[in-house]
Amino acid sequence: MTRLVRAEWTKLFTTKVWLGLLLGSVVMVAAFAIFFTSFAGDPESGLPAVGTPLYEELILSTAANANILFLILGIIGMTQEYRHRTATPTFLTSPRRGRVVVAKLVAYALAAAAFALVVVAVNYVVVAIHAGARGAAPSLDGDNLATMAASLVALVIYAVIGVGLGALLRNQVGAIVGGLVYLFVIEPIIRSVPATAGAYKWMPGGALEALTATFEGPELLEAWQGGLVLLAYGLLAAFLGTLLAVRRDVV
Repeated sequence: MTRLVRAEWTKLFTTKVWLGLLLGSVVMVAAFAIFFTSFAGDPESGLPAVGTPLYEELILSTAANANILFLILGIIGMTQEYRHRTATPTFLTSPRRGRVVVAKLVAYALAAAAFALVVVAVNYVVVAIHAGARGAAPSLDGDNLATMAASLVALVIYAVIGVGLGALLRNQVGAIVGGLVYLFVIEPIIRSVPATAGAYKWMPGGALEALTATFEGPELLEAWQGGLVLLAYGLLAAFLGTLLAVRRDVV
C-alpha cells in the first residue's frame, strides 16, 4: 500500500496540474478575503464589521470556497488513468483494484491536506494584513483556529469526494462538468426554492456551510453535524467508487 501511495504521488507531482490548482485556490481565497474585508461593516453589503466575532468566523472560513478546485483535484487523480489509457497497466501491475483506489484516496487526501494547509495559511495572512490595516487583525485564538481547521477538513473531504466521483463516472470532462453544474446550479436552486430549502442542509453544500460558517440563508445543521454529513458523503463516494472500479471492465 505504501508503494502504491508513493506511485500516486509520483503521478501527481510529475505534472503541473497540482500547481495550477493550488495557485488557483490561493488566488481565489485571497480574492474573497480582500473583497469581504473591503466591504465589511458597510450597511449596504450586509457584512459584519471588522473585528467582530462574526466577521472573523466568516472571513476565516472563506478558505473553504476553494472546495471546487479540490474536488477537481480528486477527479483528475482518478480519471487521468482512463483519459490517458494508463488504467490497464496500473491494474495489471496491481491486480487488486480495490487497493489501487484506496491508495488514490489516501494519496490525494494527504496531498489535499498539505494543499489545504497552504490555502488556509494564505487566507489568514491576507486577512491579517488587510483587517490589520483597518485596525483589527484576527487573533489565533481557539475559536479562530477551530474555524480554520474546519475549512481544512472540508477541503480534504471534497478531494476525497472528487476521487470517488471520478471512479464513478470515469470520464474526466463529464465528471468535472457534472461537479460544476451540481455545485453552481443544482445546489443554489435547491437552496433558494422555499419548497426544497429544507433539504439543502443535508446536501454537501449545506453540510459545508454548517461545518464552516454562514450568516444568512436556510436553517442549517450544527457544525459537528455538518462535518459528519460531509464526511459521510466522502466515505460514500469512496466506497461506491472503489466498488465500481473493482467490478467494471476497463475501457
